[in-house]
Amino acid sequence: MANMNILIAGVGGQGTLLASRVLGRYATNKNLDCKLSEVHGMSQRGGSVITFVRIGENINSPIIDLASADILMAFEKLEALRYTPYLKQTGITLYSTQEIMPMPVVTGVKEYPIGIETELINACGINALDLAIKAGNVKAANSVMIGALAKKFNIDKEEMLKALVECIPEKLIEVNKTAYLLGYEAVV
Repeated sequence: MANMNILIAGVGGQGTLLASRVLGRYATNKNLDCKLSEVHGMSQRGGSVITFVRIGENINSPIIDLASADILMAFEKLEALRYTPYLKQTGITLYSTQEIMPMPVVTGVKEYPIGIETELINACGINALDLAIKAGNVKAANSVMIGALAKKFNIDKEEMLKALVECIPEKLIEVNKTAYLLGYEAVV
């Protein structure tokens, strides 16, 4: 995971900020430099939320420029599409297949796009919501995605799990461990 630019995108309340902290903890535990930059948007109202995570030997800025992310990890399909311009041509999109209707869709002004999957670059979809429910808590979809990320990018399974455990409250450890492992196993 040295020298990686990861953009995490989602909707407010999906745990994107926690996911970025877990990746930051993983990097710190590996003695790598890590910079995070959070853009909250309308996160309290279900709006778009992104976090830049930059990991490497010597990171000077937390910002990821357009066409320079190695990984786009999206917790919702439309958010994956929205932030595709940040992904480099050789980058990979890891996304949750969940669809959360934005306000223009809810009010009937627009329709939720069909065929998003075909527009994503080097994409791998995970049904994180169903796996989180299977783990015992719908809010553990972010842990599912972290597990999928670890598997997809050959990141040390136990070290990433350790970072996850270090970032969550004790009462939520077991459900998030289960969610993480389900996400890890979901990637072929």
